[in-house]
Amino acid sequence: MPRAVTLIRSASLSDIAEYAYAATAPAEARLIFLAGACPLEADGSTAAVGDFAGQAAKSVENLRTALADAGAALPDVISTRVLVASTRQEDLVAAWQVVRDAFGEHDVPSTLMGVTVLGYADQLVEIEAVAAVVD
Repeated sequence: MPRAVTLIRSASLSDIAEYAYAATAPAEARLIFLAGACPLEADGSTAAVGDFAGQAAKSVENLRTALADAGAALPDVISTRVLVASTRQEDLVAAWQVVRDAFGEHDVPSTLMGVTVLGYADQLVEIEAVAAVVD
């Protein structure tokens, strides 16, 4: 099935960013707005307590599940926002590397943000996403 998302890279901006600077979807695309994917187990407990990379991996796993339930997959994501509860750049990078690796060549436009706190006990990572599919 053809993908609706087109990634746009800018030759006018730095190539240091590990993501496309923009993305588009055709007018007939169905947009899917996902709640923040959290590192929660099926029983509601927080996975990988104290581990930024581990929580990012569980968040990606839960994001994949939510996307599948909506009829989409990671290559259909048009943008992400990765929230990391830390003031340390190293912690943000640890989470980002997991997310970036999960998306592979689909280097979707993304924002990586350090935040003071997230909603669940011991939660360090959350991934927001928007996807686009043509049914």
